[in-house]
Amino acid sequence: MYCPQVFARYNCWRTLSRPAGCGLRALFLAAPASWTGGLMQLTLDRWRSGQRVGQSPVLIFDNRNFRLVFAAAVASKFGIQVSYIAIPLLAVLTLNATPGQVGLLGVLSTVAFLAIGLPAGAWVDRLGKRGVQVAADLIRAVLFGSVPLAWALHALTIEQLYLVVGLSGVATVFFDVAAQSFLPHVVGRDNLVAANTRLVSIDAINIIAGRGVGGFLVQLLTAPLAVALNGLTFLWSAMCLTRLPKLENRAASRSGTGLAREVNEGIRFVFGHPLLRPIALTGTLNNLSVQISTVMLPVLLARDLGFSPMSVGFFLSTGGIGVFAGTLIARRMGARLGYGRVMWLIGLATVPAKLFIPLLQHGLLVWLAAFGWLLTTVQVGVNNVLQVSLRQRATPDRLLGRMNATMRFLLFGSLTVGAAIAGTVGELVGARAALSVGVVGLMLVWLPPFLSPLRTLRELPEQVSA
Repeated sequence: MYCPQVFARYNCWRTLSRPAGCGLRALFLAAPASWTGGLMQLTLDRWRSGQRVGQSPVLIFDNRNFRLVFAAAVASKFGIQVSYIAIPLLAVLTLNATPGQVGLLGVLSTVAFLAIGLPAGAWVDRLGKRGVQVAADLIRAVLFGSVPLAWALHALTIEQLYLVVGLSGVATVFFDVAAQSFLPHVVGRDNLVAANTRLVSIDAINIIAGRGVGGFLVQLLTAPLAVALNGLTFLWSAMCLTRLPKLENRAASRSGTGLAREVNEGIRFVFGHPLLRPIALTGTLNNLSVQISTVMLPVLLARDLGFSPMSVGFFLSTGGIGVFAGTLIARRMGARLGYGRVMWLIGLATVPAKLFIPLLQHGLLVWLAAFGWLLTTVQVGVNNVLQVSLRQRATPDRLLGRMNATMRFLLFGSLTVGAAIAGTVGELVGARAALSVGVVGLMLVWLPPFLSPLRTLRELPEQVSA
């Protein structure tokens, strides 16, 4: 007799039964069997099966090195989402921080991408990418571990939190650039779509669950101890990554050129490449527009329309659900519709639903707006998987760090600009007007890929490894 729970558990056990390290197998065995019902079976079909271009299907989790990278990502990204809630609550509840001080913590968490994002790529290209990730994890573990220690000694100050958040932001810049540049060495360029599907899915799941768990942990353990847990997740990540063998043959980019010239080479490569340039433009416009919308949605829902905090949370949680759903269908949509074509097709197809977002009102319109936001984030999930995979496949090894740094500089820089636009327009004209500006941008994100060679691209580009 076919039993989906047993079949799903057996399949996942078979994938994880090889020595993956870092407790994945033990964590799975500890989970109740009811977790692996029909939904688990449905997602396992998508998570386990990858496909090489023009070749037979492979199992991405059969790659021990990817299992280690995946285990590290699960731990560190969960910790980041916990700190997303724990750090502001620690500042407010323990240190009586003002709104301005809490806002400064938010700025310090991302300003490093603007300050050192571009040179970080050149440095990563000169160094071993695995070593950069391990060092960044250990630095973040020490930084976040200092918080509960100072709290226990009654020595914790807001200035220490500024220092912890700012320096951990610097470490995160190096970790993220190195991680995206290291992945092609781990799985091979043929398996990038399958690997990125799993990693982007973890981002979406953590957005949905990690912040909620963070709030629960703050209430259960107090904020300083929740921050301590974040430090432990970085230690776990570093331990997993240290078990990886040497996978990259570093072709030194130090050909007597200076750092500035190497940074410029990365920028020129991105904006001179016929496929990377439209990806950079559409990603920047998308992040700018999403940031404007996510900053203004809580204001419009809670302050102007009087929705409860739980209702606001439910509305915004559809975004994480949408991103996760997008990651599950990205590979199949790319294979069926074309990896470049789907980037503009899905953007154009979701335009009518996006029109409902700024029309938010009580009654039917709030459900239509939530549906529009859900489809918007499905598009984000699909594009995240396909665009990152295409970027990694089209870039030679020696430029991976600088390409990723240039992209992240643009994408994270647009978040800062988007927040500024949202605040300015919202203050001068109103939250609904600011939200409308964001939605107009979301309705236009399909244009850069449509007006480029991506419009007709059906297959991923040929491998470039030199």
